[in-house]
Amino acid sequence: MFRTALMAALTAILMASPLAAAEKLSLQELSSYLRALKTAQTSFTQVNSDGTLDTGKLWISRPGKMRFEYDPPNGATVLSRNGAVEIHDPKSNQGPETYPLNRTPLSIVLDGNPDLTRANMVMGHGFDGTATVVTAQDPANPDYGSIDLFFTGDPVELRKWVINDSSGQRTTVILGALETGMSLPSSLFTGPKRSSGR
Repeated sequence: MFRTALMAALTAILMASPLAAAEKLSLQELSSYLRALKTAQTSFTQVNSDGTLDTGKLWISRPGKMRFEYDPPNGATVLSRNGAVEIHDPKSNQGPETYPLNRTPLSIVLDGNPDLTRANMVMGHGFDGTATVVTAQDPANPDYGSIDLFFTGDPVELRKWVINDSSGQRTTVILGALETGMSLPSSLFTGPKRSSGR
C-alpha cells in the first residue's frame, strides 16, 4: 500500500514538473507549421454552442480558402474564398449568407503568413497535458472574437479549434487526421456542389 501511495505521489509530482511543460510547442514552431500547411483535407466533428453535433468533410487551401461540407441532415456548405465566407444552406430559398473572412477568427489560420508571435495576437499559450493550446485574436479587431487552437507534437499537427464569437457562443471543430500536401481541384472552392475531392 505504501508503495502504491509513493508511486501515485511521484506520478503527481512528475505531472506538475517542468518535464510536462516541456511538451509545450513554441509560438515560432506553430507559426512555421501553419505557414507550411498549404493544402489539407480531413473529416470533422463540430460541437455547436447548443450541444448539438454535426459531421462532415473539410478542405483547406492556404491562403484564404476553406470548404466545409456538412453531412445530412444539415447538408450545408461553407466556403471561404476571395476574402469572404459564404454559407450555402440547401434548406433556404435565399442566396448564400456572406460576410468578410477578416471578421472571423479563422482568418488567423487562413492568413498568407500566419505569425502567432505578432504583438497582442496571442492571449493564451499553454499545455493541457495532451496538446499545446493557443488562444488568439485579431489584434486590430479583438471584438471579432477569438480562436483556441489545439496542436499535438511529434509531428506537429492541428487537431482542434474552438471559435469564441463576439456574442459569447462557442463552436468546437474536432479534426480527423490531416492529409496534407495534395493538389486540390479549384472546383472545390467555386460553389456548393458536392465534389469527391478525395
